[in-house]
Amino acid sequence: MLPNYDKFETDIKQILKSGLNSKLHYHGFHHVIDVLNAALLIAKKSNLTERELLLLKTAVLLHDSGFLHTYHEHEVVGTEIAGEMLPEYGYSSEDIQLINGMIMATRIPQSATNHLEEIIADADLEYLGTEHFDRISEYLYEELMEYNFIKNRNEWNKIQVRFIKAHSYFTDFCKKNREEKKQENLDKIIKLIK
Repeated sequence: MLPNYDKFETDIKQILKSGLNSKLHYHGFHHVIDVLNAALLIAKKSNLTERELLLLKTAVLLHDSGFLHTYHEHEVVGTEIAGEMLPEYGYSSEDIQLINGMIMATRIPQSATNHLEEIIADADLEYLGTEHFDRISEYLYEELMEYNFIKNRNEWNKIQVRFIKAHSYFTDFCKKNREEKKQENLDKIIKLIK
């Protein structure tokens, strides 16, 4: 029997909408929806079962839920939230274990041990290789400034260059459809560094 995903989705969306701090310019509710859409796009090119797709969508909705309580180690807190919430919706301990693996696969530096983890990891950073990069990157810059993690734009650009150079997509979809644009976005930032 499949878990009651629809009820879970309704409830977690409400919790995230009302509970995430407005200072999370990047890691807000809009990011969760962006990652969900990216995951569904990548998943279309994968041969997922109905249950795997349901677990993937569940993990995406929970992957940044830890921000409800903390900025640091939010993925770990997200797995704790999953463990507390999901049994109420009929998720098995095996389901939760897979979901927790996906949540942790989004931790930087990303690692993935199976195809579902590869999909969520790529979905989380899919924007690096899109035309939306500048806008989304600006949200992250604003958030990091708000939390005093960076001092200025030049420092931010240097961090972005290091990060993008070290980043690799896992899925064939992103390698084929996002890598080239990611390199273009990287080249643009390199030119901005003083």
